[in-house]
Amino acid sequence: MSFTDEEIAYLRSQPLARLSTVSPDGQPDAVPLAFELDETCLWVGGVGAGVLTTRKFRNVQAGNTKVALVVDDLVSLDPFIARGIRIYGRAEGPIERVGMMGPGIYLRITPTVSWSWNLAGEPVGDTWYPSRRATHGTGAGRSATG
Repeated sequence: MSFTDEEIAYLRSQPLARLSTVSPDGQPDAVPLAFELDETCLWVGGVGAGVLTTRKFRNVQAGNTKVALVVDDLVSLDPFIARGIRIYGRAEGPIERVGMMGPGIYLRITPTVSWSWNLAGEPVGDTWYPSRRATHGTGAGRSATG
């Protein structure tokens, strides 16, 4: 897995993400949702027959498998402390599995690139903190960006 231990701990500490997919006519769609992280990928989905009719499932089933997922939180306004991780990846599904909501239908998101920022929770202002960019699954490792 290409996430750092710090990134894995952060992802597992957060209950909510925002997933962006794209419709066949090119319309982006972002939706807040719960997610689950395992050793190699992220899972989103749910229970009940209606899950297959959601926009995210329709968009992926139409062949638009590129997705973006953001997990972030605002720790404090005074001092200002924001942190998070942005993940680009490929979604596949529907996949039947037992997930965080029990037996259901899920999309598996395989990360390809991620950027994390301020996971240590440092105040932001006059101090700049570096962001990180990682490429997943290629063995290429990480490269710093600024």
